Amino acid sequence: MFVERSMNSPSAGWIEVICGCMFSGKTEELIRRINRAVIAKQKVEIFKPVIDQRYHKSNVVSHNEREVRSTAVDFANDILLLAGSCDVIGIDEAQFFDDSIVDVCNKLANNGKRVIVAGLDMDFAGKPFGPMPNLLAVAEFVTKLHAICAQTGELASYSYRLTDDPEQVRLGEKDAYEARSRAAFNKGTRKSDEK
Repeated sequence: MFVERSMNSPSAGWIEVICGCMFSGKTEELIRRINRAVIAKQKVEIFKPVIDQRYHKSNVVSHNEREVRSTAVDFANDILLLAGSCDVIGIDEAQFFDDSIVDVCNKLANNGKRVIVAGLDMDFAGKPFGPMPNLLAVAEFVTKLHAICAQTGELASYSYRLTDDPEQVRLGEKDAYEARSRAAFNKGTRKSDEK
């Protein structure tokens, strides 16, 4: 479990990345950390990419329907303009931003901000997703969460797409994806290749 550090030092900026497959609780963990910062009376702003409107146009919402107010942005650089005098910046669904999100997070952290980023580390094909590998590389703290495999009940770290859509970015929920263990993911991928 992650324990927050003190924000008392003016140079105390850092990056935390929460990653994992779909349904692993990434957004839930982001909301938990943000709520703790609010309790500590820190100035907080949360951002998400405008593309993600599955549950709400602007709020960050978990699969368990917990939500927190946020700002939807078109571009990662918008976060720099809108973060202002915040102590803590939360960013959800970071995989949907372009690579500039890495520079944005570094600039915020270098300016003494605590940056909490949540996103999928792998896409539906089991490949590193967007800017996430680079965010993982520059983060001081990384938390990898696991879901429960829909096929085996074991720990899952893969997001398996239930449709034949080849596009990397395809928003969906339990109707389009399920969490799978490595073995169940590979078995499903082999069956898809045989079709």
